[in-house]
Amino acid sequence: MTATDQPQMMPLRVTRNDQIADGIHLLEFRDTGGNPLPQFSAGAHITIRVPNGLLRKYSLCNDPAERDRYQVAVKREVTGRGGSSTLIDRAKPGDELYVAAPVNDFALPQRAQDFLFIAGGIGVTPIMAMIRQVQKEGKRFRLYYVTRSPETTAFIDELSKPEYKDKVVIHHDHGDPARSLDLKPVLAERKNREHLYCCGPRPLMEAVRDMTDHWSSTAVHFEAFSEADIHKATDRPFKVRLARSGKVVEVPADKTIMEVLREHSLDVPSSCETGTCGTCRTKLLAGQADHRDLVLAAHERADNIMICVSRAKTDEITIDR
Repeated sequence: MTATDQPQMMPLRVTRNDQIADGIHLLEFRDTGGNPLPQFSAGAHITIRVPNGLLRKYSLCNDPAERDRYQVAVKREVTGRGGSSTLIDRAKPGDELYVAAPVNDFALPQRAQDFLFIAGGIGVTPIMAMIRQVQKEGKRFRLYYVTRSPETTAFIDELSKPEYKDKVVIHHDHGDPARSLDLKPVLAERKNREHLYCCGPRPLMEAVRDMTDHWSSTAVHFEAFSEADIHKATDRPFKVRLARSGKVVEVPADKTIMEVLREHSLDVPSSCETGTCGTCRTKLLAGQADHRDLVLAAHERADNIMICVSRAKTDEITIDR
């Protein structure tokens, strides 16, 4: 998405806003006239203009074969910018909100027959759509789902059904790192040419990335989901020198490099804007980056940067723009 691109929005009616776990709500949207909605595939997300005017992306969790509704699971992000809270608190059944057609940056490869899913917390949302699609296609999967407690586990009843007994492992760590699920045996080898899909808190995804460095890079897929993941309380401003023009721009603590470049009318290619797709990869020519993406391999980090999420460790960096 560039500075001039805005998603085409359509008015949809809120038909559900139900709490399905502590701090997590399931919201459902349908066409105001009862018409079929644009199709989507597992892994897709929609962009919603939430009641306070912010645009927020949420992964679809219902069966992609359903054309009459979109369902998303939303976690209240207390350290976010208010997108999730205003959606949970103010979107009532019968209200109309503007929603963009589905976009998929996390799609399943059509030829693959075996899948390994790893989900942390609300990161299970896109995985639910994937499970529904994979089962209908007669393909195989296994899911490892890590949460804090049964009370905070979305879709726990569905995933605890007998038919999932040999396919789904739900692990509660109760917030104790010593009780974390050991994924090393799970990821020790790639079985049956599996494709791995991981979504959850960034520490989980970084750990999975480190444990799969022996896998084919084309078989490992990540998606970040939290609006609170991009910025940290310790973030500080820094400068970016644009090598092609010699211009220097200031990046404040609460904005990304990409946001600042767009403010200066620079056309910046992007897609996921969470550091998981690789579209905004940019050459790093000088300075040291604070890498926050899940795309770059260790040997690529000295001279590349994902400008949608990564920042600078030095006071100034120079990029090939």
